[in-house]
Amino acid sequence: MDRTAVKTLTLNMYINGEWKKAEKQRPTVNPATGEVIGYAAEGSIEDMKTAITAAREAFDSGIWSETSASERAANLFKIADKLEEAKEELAALETMDNGKPYREAEADVEDAAACFRYYAGLITKPDGQTYSVPAPMQAMVIKEPIGVCGLIVPWNYPLLMSVWKIAPALAAGNTIVFKPSEVTPVTPTKLFEILESVGLPKGVANLVMGAGDTVGNTLIQDKRVDKISFTGGTVTGKHIMRQAAENVTKVSLELGGKSPNVIFADADFETAVDYALFGIFAGSGQICAAGSRILVEESIAEKFIERFAERAQKIKVGNGMNQEIEMGPLVSEEHMKKVLKYIEIGKQEGARLVCGGNRITSSGLEKGFFVEPTVFSNVTSNMKIVQDEIFGPVVVIQTFKDEKEAIKLANDTEYGLAGSVFTNDGAKALRVIKKLRAGITWVNTYHFTFNEAPWGGYKQSGIGRGLGTFGLEEFQEVKQININLQVEPIGWFKN
Repeated sequence: MDRTAVKTLTLNMYINGEWKKAEKQRPTVNPATGEVIGYAAEGSIEDMKTAITAAREAFDSGIWSETSASERAANLFKIADKLEEAKEELAALETMDNGKPYREAEADVEDAAACFRYYAGLITKPDGQTYSVPAPMQAMVIKEPIGVCGLIVPWNYPLLMSVWKIAPALAAGNTIVFKPSEVTPVTPTKLFEILESVGLPKGVANLVMGAGDTVGNTLIQDKRVDKISFTGGTVTGKHIMRQAAENVTKVSLELGGKSPNVIFADADFETAVDYALFGIFAGSGQICAAGSRILVEESIAEKFIERFAERAQKIKVGNGMNQEIEMGPLVSEEHMKKVLKYIEIGKQEGARLVCGGNRITSSGLEKGFFVEPTVFSNVTSNMKIVQDEIFGPVVVIQTFKDEKEAIKLANDTEYGLAGSVFTNDGAKALRVIKKLRAGITWVNTYHFTFNEAPWGGYKQSGIGRGLGTFGLEEFQEVKQININLQVEPIGWFKN
């Protein structure tokens, strides 16, 4: 497709195998230009209830849950193929809807296809257990689908994070009710067009768009929903936990982060600088695992800050549809204002603004939501810009004297999603990485994510894990079966 133009999109809901309009619509805005690129259905409480009914009936009928694993896998393989066929279109739409550079969006489509293939392969592999028991019985454990799964995703990876939930949920045999972010509904809607095209039975996959306080709350409060899987902010995650507790609904939560990137003096200097830039400014810093706290050993701190800021100021910021662009806009005007407010807070707290800190309104970017790569130093652990998840191209640089202090600083937030260590001392790397209270860690690298590896965090960064075998298990129930091999009265009562 033409990457520079797109006709205005009409984005409808998909409920019980049919596309459904809504009385109200919400505009979808290209964050690089401020232009409306489409109108998305604004679902109602009744729309969500209808979708839950469809998913419940489809699951209880066994039309999907009782199909063979190989049949479900065949559908997932078809979805992966169609994602690849539509890669150019999907990547362009993702860039226009979210703002990320086209090369990032293209990689997301490739990863999404790979994710469907991974779970298509995994679901057909042997699982369960048999074990010996002190009785004449054959004992075993099997895994079954949970039931109706409510899936809620954020706006920073509209397509890929949709797939991270949909692929394992469908592979396991569940039915789904899916709610995308109201800010970025374009590629999730296109994904559902693909799901329809492969012939999924009616009611197996349902798409409802709308606000969290209406359709989202309806989804998490409904007793017919067996599982909620949410990715997003910690405040919303806590709300979901409280609501889900009323029905003891199972929850998986992948929440916020304020992840440390620990750089020792013996690290390869340019490699550490390069990955530190990538860790925070990829995705314009709108990544839950972003390396938003850089911890640098004192002996190299001044040199590091100077080099890091020098390179940060040379990052090419602009419309992601332009091939040479390295960092795009923030996702919305509202979010841009939030990030700019945090930058002002940092100044008021007494941090040193090394570079950046402003909205970009030159070179044709005045209508977009662009913020300069921003670097703060001379910060303390009690500052809001050190503790809060800003979710933008803003990084704080802290210093440490030794390994012990580095570990203390690294763990000194309420989050525990990700972290990294840069050093040429292998023993030190392993010592420190094992003491980081985080679920996703790297040594001498950052951000690389694999479908085979678990994704999730410690502390207030969430509950449960996505991806890998762990991600499939999040959508499965475990059942024990005990078969008596000596069928005769037990003789427990004498009468």
